[in-house]
Amino acid sequence: MKKLLFVTDFYCEVKGRNYYEEDLYLTSKLMEDYNLITAHPKQAIAFIEDVDFVVLRNTGPVKNYQESYDDFVKAVQEKNIKTFNSFDGKADMKGKDYMLQLMNQDYPIIPTIDHFSEIEKLGTSQKYLVKLKDGADSIGIEIMSKNEILQKKISDKLIQPFLDFEYEVSFYYIDDEFQYALYAPDKNKRWALEVYHANNEDLVFAKSFIDWNNMTRGITRVDACRLKDGSLLLVELEDLNPYLSLDLLDEMMIEKFVKNLKIALKKI
Repeated sequence: MKKLLFVTDFYCEVKGRNYYEEDLYLTSKLMEDYNLITAHPKQAIAFIEDVDFVVLRNTGPVKNYQESYDDFVKAVQEKNIKTFNSFDGKADMKGKDYMLQLMNQDYPIIPTIDHFSEIEKLGTSQKYLVKLKDGADSIGIEIMSKNEILQKKISDKLIQPFLDFEYEVSFYYIDDEFQYALYAPDKNKRWALEVYHANNEDLVFAKSFIDWNNMTRGITRVDACRLKDGSLLLVELEDLNPYLSLDLLDEMMIEKFVKNLKIALKKI
């Protein structure tokens, strides 16, 4: 039986999400197929030589343990240890600059710039969101007017228009295969999610970002917002350790997800 290192932070507290419950459930299922070790991200590097591969799950924002994370990534790459997710994604695991790349490539995303001099690219808006490039879980987000951005001389942060959208919706993938979708009917309650029945147009939209990212293996969450004209725009492409909201799925959907996760892990 192969040895698996499951990296998580059972004590991480994030509003609206119970990381530890999700990972306790997943480890209980993976123990059926693997000799499993769990470790906090700050301690994971001590175990990598004793396992066959690593699964990185709900570890919380990397900026909370940046040095340990950087050392861990360097160590697994030097020792050629396989990880899930693989560290070759181009999106959130590398920071938020990918939004600028997607903007320049005309992908359907929330318009994004990183310097006030380009603000005309965002169209007309009364308010703007200013985000840290290494932010996560809404850390460091500010809502500002155009004048406030000018006065503070904002640069090297992401600037986006504050959009009046209908709702947010997330599409979940294992490798490049769609698994399920969830949405927040009340846009003021981001994590009060319900199952969303994605149509073909939705899946074409989401898959375009999976294809762009071209990550070797792992779980990806494509977060989008639905505008009042019915179109979708990308909000975030989470390709490091996306929260899965498994507790909101019915038993059949959960069983299918776990089955597909095990199939993906056996390919490593």
